[in-house]
Amino acid sequence: MSNIIFGPITSRRFGQSLGIDLSPSSKQCNFDCLYCELKGAKTVDKASDVPSVTAVLNALNEALLKHHNLDVITLTANGEPTLYPELDTLVDGIIKIKKETKLLILSNGSTIVDTSIQNILSKLDIVKLSLDCVSPKCFKKLDRAHKGIEINQIIEGMKAFRKRYLGELVVEILVVDGLNDTLDEFKALNAVLHEIKPDRIDVGTIDRPPAYEVKGVSIERLLELASLLEGLHVNIAYKKNYIPQKRHFNEEEILELLKRRPQSFEDIALCFDEQSLENLNSLVEEKCLYVKNIAGVDFYKVVL
Repeated sequence: MSNIIFGPITSRRFGQSLGIDLSPSSKQCNFDCLYCELKGAKTVDKASDVPSVTAVLNALNEALLKHHNLDVITLTANGEPTLYPELDTLVDGIIKIKKETKLLILSNGSTIVDTSIQNILSKLDIVKLSLDCVSPKCFKKLDRAHKGIEINQIIEGMKAFRKRYLGELVVEILVVDGLNDTLDEFKALNAVLHEIKPDRIDVGTIDRPPAYEVKGVSIERLLELASLLEGLHVNIAYKKNYIPQKRHFNEEEILELLKRRPQSFEDIALCFDEQSLENLNSLVEEKCLYVKNIAGVDFYKVVL
């Protein structure tokens, strides 16, 4: 079982989670991202050395007997989990035994243009897809995709999937210094994300040693770039210890800020000084603001 399932782990975004690794023996991915924590490897278009559906379900059943009150079962891999050859059968099997636990997949989004993959992922409660760049030049340099994979196809696939998917769609952007950390790239991302219409966007940076010589950006830069994603539910995913310079916002400024972009509890904690937090709480008490939970993250929103 240990070669298939990791966990349980505590995730601040998805609660108590049990992870299933669909490629435990080696990296099998159609991307070779510069920031990947796994050692660089030749890209593939399908996974071969994988555990059987029976082995995964047996291990999961055993784990569920030991670990109770799980919030999420997460499908992941040392690579790309949608390359798992029997993904449809596996998903159906997990759904039969997972009870109230939500089923999540962490995917690089590369296969979302495939309608058969869309059919499979439509059965899941939460789908998290990566979208680091929207310009072909940036995509090619940063994500280093397998031959034939184009960013424009991925974007169109995400838009098509969103139209049919009734669950919670999360898009993740991982920012790398000198590559996708430009204002132009984020303005382009903003336009595309408004077309995709995800429920939530996670903006983060490198927090583990990468396979290649690249580095992350500061929290200040993340906040600056995230501010360009207007009118979207953006969560800043920053794991390093950080003591920010707090800012003051009066009630009117808070309302204007949240009209432009809903703020997560974590964003508020990063940026608001003590008086601003009191102003925020007053707006909540006055029912000018309300809280909405999106895929495990709470956001403050303006009552319209």
